Amino acid sequence: MAIFSKIGLNNKVIGTAEVHNNELLDANNEPNENLGISFLTNLTGWALWKQSFKDGTRKNAGGIGYTYDEDRNAFIPPKPFNSWILNETTCRWESPVVYPTDGQIYNWNEETTTWDLNE
Repeated sequence: MAIFSKIGLNNKVIGTAEVHNNELLDANNEPNENLGISFLTNLTGWALWKQSFKDGTRKNAGGIGYTYDEDRNAFIPPKPFNSWILNETTCRWESPVVYPTDGQIYNWNEETTTWDLNE
């Protein structure tokens, strides 16, 4: 099954749908995203869909609340905290301070922009 993300205002993902792989096969028996989009458009009446790949083709699999960035051809998850920075390579948000590697569990503290030990 192929997963498609339904794109709404401001390129936000507002839903997802599964399409059987057979619906994506072209005349050469090769998968084609546009065939999946046509299938979903005919089925739902909604024309803005993007295929969500698990292999990193669009950086991240799209999910509700994510944003599809056309320039990056990537799904970007919601920003978890105002201080976090988008990693342009992975299109994932990263804290401005590296997570400690001492084996403990930490929670992000947005007020102090530090990792606090989870006690």
